[in-house]
Amino acid sequence: MTQKIHTFLMFQNGEAEEAMTFYMSLFDDAKVIHLERFGPGEPGAEGTVKHATFALAGQEYMCLDSPTPHDFDFTPSMSLFVGCDTEEELDRLYAALAEGGGELMPLGSYGFSTKFGWVNDRFGVSWQLNLA
Repeated sequence: MTQKIHTFLMFQNGEAEEAMTFYMSLFDDAKVIHLERFGPGEPGAEGTVKHATFALAGQEYMCLDSPTPHDFDFTPSMSLFVGCDTEEELDRLYAALAEGGGELMPLGSYGFSTKFGWVNDRFGVSWQLNLA
């Protein structure tokens, strides 16, 4: 069955491919499914991502580099929630995603989880990491 609902990430500074590549380096079973770039004379900067679909741990996402400037960006009120199988996995992902980004909730026990952390990555995407 084809996945009907996808998280769609819009980047404004030509960072879509860099973000997609970074995310794929962090998760198993990650791959680019489709990548289309802006060409000469198109509205986006030539070579940037016109549309891409990629998968992380079997879940598909979409992204693009918006050719239109917007007065908004990513917000932590919408985040990607990752259930980690091990403490080592959680610590690795937290460190990588927090680098160059911002810590919203430091790693700790918050009552609802033995170990949890929430970060914005260097691209502004928000991630909640939870030890299952």
